[in-house]
Amino acid sequence: MRSTQIEDAMSVSEEIQAFPAPAKLNLDLRITGRRSDGYHNLESIFCLIGLYDTVQLKMRTDGQIILHTPVEGLEPEQDLTYRAAKLLLPYASVAHGVEIWLDKVIPTGGGLGGGSSDAATVLMVLNQWWQCGLSRQQLIDLGVSLGADVPFLFLEEVLLPKE
Repeated sequence: MRSTQIEDAMSVSEEIQAFPAPAKLNLDLRITGRRSDGYHNLESIFCLIGLYDTVQLKMRTDGQIILHTPVEGLEPEQDLTYRAAKLLLPYASVAHGVEIWLDKVIPTGGGLGGGSSDAATVLMVLNQWWQCGLSRQQLIDLGVSLGADVPFLFLEEVLLPKE
């Protein structure tokens, strides 16, 4: 259902368009070991819940990425939505940029994946708008570089990720 909601609203427009970015809930989390880098190997079960941020996007024609609603204390260039847009620039077959506004409802730092969901939404929409032509798997592969939760937001089922 998530990709259908996004695809239904994805036609390119000169106007600001709004896209839902759902929260995810960890139903189970298990530590299965320790990695050589000091982090833990995890297994978790995720599902989407009915709590959403709204990502608003407007196409630009000058190649710039502008985040109008940065998180306090975080440089716009560090925001996951900005970084997601920047990741797609090399794949764009049209010379465009984007303006981004975030209406945050999902609590920041609450483990509900709000930033990850916002980034996944930007990747999905701009892949279409900028005519990148990337497959879902390629978007998932890009999303991993933004955060461990990002790939889940491209799926539409309960997922058991392992790392």
